[in-house]
Amino acid sequence: MAYGSPQRAEDIRPYLQDIRGGRPVSDEAVEELTERYRRIGGRSPLDEITERQRAALEGELGMAVHVGMKHWRPRIAEAADAAVAEGATRIVGVVLAPHFSVLSIAGYRERLQAALDGRAELRFVESWHDHPPFLEVLADRVRGTRGHVVFTAHSLPERILAMGDPYREQLLETAKLVAERARLDRWSFAFQSESQTGEPWLGPDILDELTRLHEEGVREVLVCPVGFVSDHLEILWDLDVEAVERATELGLELDRIKSLNDDPAFIRALAELVRSTLG
Repeated sequence: MAYGSPQRAEDIRPYLQDIRGGRPVSDEAVEELTERYRRIGGRSPLDEITERQRAALEGELGMAVHVGMKHWRPRIAEAADAAVAEGATRIVGVVLAPHFSVLSIAGYRERLQAALDGRAELRFVESWHDHPPFLEVLADRVRGTRGHVVFTAHSLPERILAMGDPYREQLLETAKLVAERARLDRWSFAFQSESQTGEPWLGPDILDELTRLHEEGVREVLVCPVGFVSDHLEILWDLDVEAVERATELGLELDRIKSLNDDPAFIRALAELVRSTLG
């Protein structure tokens, strides 16, 4: 399962409405998102990448793998129906986001449970932030770097901390475990992709972190977005456009790791996760 993304300009308003639970979307919000997609080439590659991941995982596992999107097509319910129609009696639910939050992963689980409606046994992967093969793929991408590594993930409202949500702690654990495996001396963590909702969000923001590092004399930064496994808007805009522009202003040399996408090592990591979940 993945978040989903619009494929045409005319899809952007209904896509935003879906994210907002059907509530109206302002013309300004549509125009802003349209411009961001224009700046990254017209649309997000997320759907194509997710399909490549699905096909590769199916080949690795030798069993049927279906794609369901949270906010676009094909829907999670469509994937569930297809699996049941094929005769599935046990279904493993995996979200292509390694860290649990009640504001994110829990929503995928609720949609899949509702779609199955007891028609098959569901084994849902709550999180895989400390899955060793996943950590090793990330460690391989940062190992040997000369610069300061900044691990990043999508920010969420600060109120999740009062709820006891494990999201922030899981992210910090992933970063620490990857840094240990790669034997990094210089690293930190920052958030990205904050939405303007009028409430405090988790920080520091990546743009502020770049400023801080510059003030401390850092000149080379490698960004490792541990909260994302595929190229999409939050990578191609937030990092490759906004963060690069800030780094240029500061005189920093900024690079980021190559996204995991359908890298065979990452697909093998996912396959091992599914096999261990099936038992």
